[in-house]
Amino acid sequence: MKHDRNCRSNCPVNYALEMFGDIWSLLIVRDIIMRGKQTYGEFLASREKISTNILADRLTKLEEHGIISKQPHETDKRKDTYGLTEKGEDLYPVLLEMVLWSTKYDPKSPVPEGFIAHVKRNKKRFTKEKLRTYIAERIIPVVYPIQAEKNGGKTKSR
Repeated sequence: MKHDRNCRSNCPVNYALEMFGDIWSLLIVRDIIMRGKQTYGEFLASREKISTNILADRLTKLEEHGIISKQPHETDKRKDTYGLTEKGEDLYPVLLEMVLWSTKYDPKSPVPEGFIAHVKRNKKRFTKEKLRTYIAERIIPVVYPIQAEKNGGKTKSR
């Protein structure tokens, strides 16, 4: 297996952790996938309160690792927008498995039981687009009602 940089070992788990394994990187990817966030300011406004220097660093690292890409904002050239690359989109099932694992062991998980049951029954049929649509229409309004309200009940499309 070839890696695109020097890693501590050739272990696949190590490689994954070196690419996106810290909490902040995964939360940025989560925000893109599950909340439709695209700009620095939107990431900064997340509940977890990431600091500005850490956010800038993680966005740079995720871009360097080919997980996200950065483009100038369509209407405000002072801003950049971030989106997942193909390599980043391949993290959908990883995050989905993390959600399933967390809902099993976290008694305070706000994810609806119906979503968990639906995903377990249909996991193999979930494409990236189906998952994105399902989350936008059924999960965001329940788990993140304030954000859904701000977005008119929908996540932003990319």
